[in-house]
Amino acid sequence: MDTVEILRRLVAFDTTSRRSNLDLVNWIADYLDGAGARVRLTSDASGEKANILATIGPDEPGGIVLSGHTDVVPVDDQDWASDPFALASRDGRLHGRGAVDMKGFVAACLAAVPGWRARELRRPIHLALSYDEEVGCLGVPLLIADMLAHCPPPALAIIGEPTQMRIGLNHRGFYGYRSVFHGRAAHSSDPRLGASAIEPAAAFVAALAGFGRQDGRGATTVNIGKIAGGSAINIVPERCEVVWEFRPPDDTAVGFVLAEVEGFVAGLPDGVSVETLPLARVLPLDCAADSPVVAAARGLGGLWPPLAMPFGTEAGFFQQAGIPALVCGPGSIAQAHQPNEWIAVIELAAADRFLARVGDWAAVDPSST
Repeated sequence: MDTVEILRRLVAFDTTSRRSNLDLVNWIADYLDGAGARVRLTSDASGEKANILATIGPDEPGGIVLSGHTDVVPVDDQDWASDPFALASRDGRLHGRGAVDMKGFVAACLAAVPGWRARELRRPIHLALSYDEEVGCLGVPLLIADMLAHCPPPALAIIGEPTQMRIGLNHRGFYGYRSVFHGRAAHSSDPRLGASAIEPAAAFVAALAGFGRQDGRGATTVNIGKIAGGSAINIVPERCEVVWEFRPPDDTAVGFVLAEVEGFVAGLPDGVSVETLPLARVLPLDCAADSPVVAAARGLGGLWPPLAMPFGTEAGFFQQAGIPALVCGPGSIAQAHQPNEWIAVIELAAADRFLARVGDWAAVDPSST
């Protein structure tokens, strides 16, 4: 099957993050097994979601990881011109949910497998396909841990999010939290008998709003997404919830914000406590332009100059695990998450050429490069 036909099959699976992805996972696993790849699955606690790790080539260190996610965002309340889960071709564009984000890249990787298998590979090619990227990169830590436990260390990872085949070196992280302040209710005629949960929550919100500016580089942003608290005008509120997120450029900025939050919590008034729970975590990516992974990606056909990426990816998780990583994939992020989502046929063709060169790279004896 070629890339377009495989994409047609993948789009037909409704892998919206709130649903199981197992039907798609089983189809891909059967396809890869039939093509001679070594396939491993890892599941979430419910058993309703699974990652796929497949290896083509020798069981040797120094391979390449091609990474993508299997889940898609919802189509609820979007006006589509055709069935979002049936690939439609119009004017050189292939429309369907996930066509660009990011089943197009996954389809191109799967279509390349028979060609890779026909080569005498000297270095392995690993396909790493995760679950629940769209709701906070929940599957990729388990996927990477399984890879490191069962595969020799790879040399690099390329995450195929849509960049129009330009190389992406840097993006901010995303950290989301729910902070619930607990106080003590009382009649408002004598507030001293209670402990307001709203007042320290409001001070916390004001402090959060300043963290981005205090970072000094102007790159960390903070957003307060939700505040809810209190029950009546004449009751000292005993509970207030703040849902918030920040987007840092690097680990230093992460440490700064979390240290400031810890300092604020340490100074809460008597009778007030707070419980902060993580909701989402996407690690920042910081790849140097002169690194070997960039040279390799450019040799494979990744386009230069690098793309500024306002969106997050799973690349930072690979980087944190010691696997040099960058982002490079077909299509434009501008079409992602939109009604009538699409990827251009010529973009898929560019991905096919890129992945054919991955086979060339893996066929070369690493000692000669």
